[in-house]
Amino acid sequence: MASPVTRSRVHRTPRLAALAAVPLLLAGLSTAHGADAEPAGEPIAPLIDDSPRELVEVVVEDRQGVLDLISAGADVTEYARPVADGVEVHVVAGAGEQDRLRDLGFDVGETVVAAEEVAATVAEREAAVRRLDTMSARAADTLTVLRSEWFESDGRTYLNVEVKTSAGEDSSTVLTISVNGRTYTLDRFADAGEYLYHRFSRPIPVDEVPDQVTITSSMGGETTAQVDRWLGEPRPPEGPHYATGFVDHYMDPTEVYERIEALAAEFPDLAEIVELPYETNGYRRHAQALIGDVTANTFYVTSKAWGHEGGNDLVVETLDPGTADSPLGVTVDGDTVTVSLGTDGDGNPASTAAEVVEAINTTPEASALMTASTYRGDDGDGVAVADRRHLSDSLDAPDSISREPFTVRAIRIGSDRDGSKTGVLAYSQEHAREWVTPLVAVETAERLLRNYRQDAATRKLVDGLDIFIIPSVNPDGGHYSFYDENFQRKNMTNHCGAQYGDPNASTAWGVDINRNFSVGSRHDGYVGASGLCVSGVYSGPSELSEPEARNEVWLTEQFPNIDFAMNVHSYGGYFMWPPGAYVADGRTPLERPTPGEEEYFWTASRHILSAVHSWRGTAVWPGRTGPVIDVLYSAAGNSADEHWYEKGIYGWDFEVGADIWDPEEGEWDSVGFQPPFAEGYQEAMEFSSGLIGLFEVARAHGTDVRPPRTTLELTDDGVVFDSTEPVTVHYTLDGSRPTYDSPMVRSAGLREGAAPVPVGTGTTRVHWFSVDAAGNVENRYDPDGHGRNYRRDTVTVE
Repeated sequence: MASPVTRSRVHRTPRLAALAAVPLLLAGLSTAHGADAEPAGEPIAPLIDDSPRELVEVVVEDRQGVLDLISAGADVTEYARPVADGVEVHVVAGAGEQDRLRDLGFDVGETVVAAEEVAATVAEREAAVRRLDTMSARAADTLTVLRSEWFESDGRTYLNVEVKTSAGEDSSTVLTISVNGRTYTLDRFADAGEYLYHRFSRPIPVDEVPDQVTITSSMGGETTAQVDRWLGEPRPPEGPHYATGFVDHYMDPTEVYERIEALAAEFPDLAEIVELPYETNGYRRHAQALIGDVTANTFYVTSKAWGHEGGNDLVVETLDPGTADSPLGVTVDGDTVTVSLGTDGDGNPASTAAEVVEAINTTPEASALMTASTYRGDDGDGVAVADRRHLSDSLDAPDSISREPFTVRAIRIGSDRDGSKTGVLAYSQEHAREWVTPLVAVETAERLLRNYRQDAATRKLVDGLDIFIIPSVNPDGGHYSFYDENFQRKNMTNHCGAQYGDPNASTAWGVDINRNFSVGSRHDGYVGASGLCVSGVYSGPSELSEPEARNEVWLTEQFPNIDFAMNVHSYGGYFMWPPGAYVADGRTPLERPTPGEEEYFWTASRHILSAVHSWRGTAVWPGRTGPVIDVLYSAAGNSADEHWYEKGIYGWDFEVGADIWDPEEGEWDSVGFQPPFAEGYQEAMEFSSGLIGLFEVARAHGTDVRPPRTTLELTDDGVVFDSTEPVTVHYTLDGSRPTYDSPMVRSAGLREGAAPVPVGTGTTRVHWFSVDAAGNVENRYDPDGHGRNYRRDTVTVE
């Protein structure tokens, strides 16, 4: 195995790092709490105003105006900021007080916080206090155990427990758990201000697995839960002739695409290359240079040609002619643009940055080579400095890395690639800095093709599925991460324009591909993405603006047999599925899967994660498994939501690189995006095994023709349905024929499973049918037809 190459990075501090600093104006401004000078004249008695008070803007000319406002008896806050007409301060005043201030000549502007807003906040707080008082008056809270499991990882045994308390909105409620004679406190998990449940943020190690645990609340509630095994028995390694370990170093996108091209050529009967239609922008930039030392006198130039096509050969210089009353002028000599600065009568440079910009842009010979701009939209009224700069695109990849637009490809693997078999999509490196993820893709493709002849299990997968693997969704960003800025997350497309189009911002350009999709996007009001072009989670100027995102959508549309997908990310050891986004107001998520669909996600996940576990015993924690918004955060516009809600594709997110236990320090260590290759290799191996587990799930789904079977039970809370597999149940309670439009069994709550169906007193006729994940309907009943072979039962409540 080749030794990994370690590349050191020197992160240069931009010359103009201080340019973004804003001068603190009116630093000596005092208010009523600390005025150091008495206002002139006699203070004016304040108005006794009984109207509701609110916060309003008042604009005065200067510091003395603020003191006059205080002297007038106004309740001036500590807020003050310079505006075009003077100083804006905020004043607490009712309607009568506002009119009095206007009569005294003060410029009273808009309302900052209206009286009704203050009243609403007070009412909200009082309601919360009443709610908490009501909770405190109860004898005890109710505890609902969501998960109680043990698992093995890194040779040790751990316990994971998740519990919801009915008093969860009271942040003072504390839950503790007793395990083997020891007591632990669970962490309260809240997101967007909403209580979700209590959990261990890190699983606790145990020497002996308990049969059950007891959870106690400070509010008096108590419950006992059985402890189950999280992942099944680790599977033995594949057959004796099963080959693994096909990667031996981190590979940039050019390498991984050369690898899958070679594989497809070597195995033409089993694989082919699918070219995706939308070319990327390319690993390229226009060359730039910046001249100046403070914001006001700074300008920068950008080449018209790409850097590698001549932009990097250009030079811009500003010269002090050294003579009095010299005019501003621009000349071009080959690749050099020279600006002779205008001078005053004493021979000092007098041309401003804005004037230099205009001169360059209006000189035809110069503007044919480059465009000039002031720094971040500044007026550029400072006198330009003399300097000389070579333009550069600041890209350091070797010449072997193409600068041209990149054609993203998928390797399609299967003995029957005609769309008749269940399709599975695995895709990696939406985020450029995640170097392990393309290795997972390459290793998986190699395993499928090289083990096909000698391994029966592999043959079943290749013969029974239509597999698509994209090793690098974001090749431009990937190249940039490898050769320029290793923490690059986004692609390389610059949507910033004049706001952040300067070279100091160039390492922050790009769009987060996993925030650029059309479902649950920032543009629809969902949170977890940004509209700021230099943000790490910039979602782009519009939904699906980026070719990388459109390529994924095109593939699922071109091949509608794709029913499963895995988005391979790193790091953190998470395993997640939709919904992945919510609206902040009320933490309102995208529609949750039905309880049956949710249980199918869980069941399939156990199988996939057991396959991960089989490589070296690494367990993805149950507390890091589940819908994105339940275990991590809201990620507006992500690809898994796109595929699930638009196409019904069961889609997951791997976050490879689970934390590693350090027995000497007694703590969990994170691995990062680019761990030493020895660790990266192990991650690639175990999560490639996880993809094989996904293919097994997909094949079982594609061959499933057996209808599910359910039974009905009446409990104190209503009717519940037990089933032989994960199902969605439709029912009626009025004796009518159930259809797909009939009510569905809903979830009892986050991570809680199906809720009982309430029934009233007396006799109720329950008619229902169930549907499994493969679409098989119980009793082979046709809900859209006219048959009567649905399930039925009668329950009586005294």
